[in-house]
Amino acid sequence: MKLVRFGEPGKEKPGLVDADGAIRDLSAHVSDFAGEALSPASLDKLRALDPASLPKAPDGVRLGAPVAGTRNFIAVGLNFADHAKETKQEIPPEPILFSKAPNCIVGAYDDVMFPKDSRHLDWEVEIAFVIGKRARYVEEKDAMAHIAGFAICNDVSERMFQVKRAGQWLKGKSAETFGPLGPWLVTPDEIPDVQDLNMSLDINGERKQTGSTKTMIFSIPFLVAYVSQFLVLDPGDVVTTGTPPGVGSARNPREYLKAGDVMTLKIDRLGEQRQTVVPFKM
Repeated sequence: MKLVRFGEPGKEKPGLVDADGAIRDLSAHVSDFAGEALSPASLDKLRALDPASLPKAPDGVRLGAPVAGTRNFIAVGLNFADHAKETKQEIPPEPILFSKAPNCIVGAYDDVMFPKDSRHLDWEVEIAFVIGKRARYVEEKDAMAHIAGFAICNDVSERMFQVKRAGQWLKGKSAETFGPLGPWLVTPDEIPDVQDLNMSLDINGERKQTGSTKTMIFSIPFLVAYVSQFLVLDPGDVVTTGTPPGVGSARNPREYLKAGDVMTLKIDRLGEQRQTVVPFKM
């Protein structure tokens, strides 16, 4: 299934994308895609529905992030071998984990806003997974059973905040709008091999990032198991898993986003995102 949340910010309804690409309203069957609504049992009930029996959402409706109620938004640094090479850093012996503020999550087509005093705004196309079943000391062989689905994530980053402001990644990763997610949450049964998906990101129609989940250092099942050794992941929590090469801060010369730039992100089977960069405003 391709699950969505549609409507104005703060008023989103749950839905699914039918075989013809139309959005169908699921609000008569589930209140939102949060918490236990993402459990395997809940998703099985939705999977049994006939999409044609569900009302259609209005044409052109806004798509919000496909998950609500996220309490942990965890990110993995330097998890693609070719990205580590371009940044001239050693392959980490264990995953590098950091947090993004959950309230930076926005829809896949929402604007990305410069934070106040930003100078070095950067892009990162990533694949994220959303937890559907509580993950606590999970074994790698059981990891996929804890995932509700996958989505594109743009790990928007302010490199000056990240690197120059006492070296804490959280500072450069958590400003409002820094977590576009979606457009859909794609359940694992729709993806034959999550470790073989092409990824790309364009700025104003020019290709900047090209990669594949094949070059991940630590696989998604490994990451589920690994993260669960340090904290409990609850349904609705999001883990974004690193980026392939081509980020602006690693280019020569370095490139950063400016107001009016349009970012277009694609991952096989997960759809497409598009955001316009806008100036800071109160």
